Amino acid sequence: MYAIVRAGGRQEKISVGDTILINRVKGEAGDAVDLQPLLLVDGSTITSDADKLAKVTIKAEVVGPAKGPKITIMKYKNKTGYKKRQGHRQPLTQVKITDITA
Repeated sequence: MYAIVRAGGRQEKISVGDTILINRVKGEAGDAVDLQPLLLVDGSTITSDADKLAKVTIKAEVVGPAKGPKITIMKYKNKTGYKKRQGHRQPLTQVKITDITA
């Protein structure tokens, strides 16, 4: 059984035991998080109806904080001597999927 969930503006394919990175959520390591399912596949049964998906619960446990990859931003204007360099690492949260119930 696996599910497609909405996690921080993205869609992730998950199953029980998977560890994924999502946008930062409030909570410490060990706290429970509920995720919103968009699609559920259980063998040959595919559930995509909103009424049936409202009954599906996906529970995850916060493993800890993480950071995304380093993004380098360069700005440059010709003939003026202007150049600027910035970097950014998106704060993320690592979560482990503990339960999918339909």
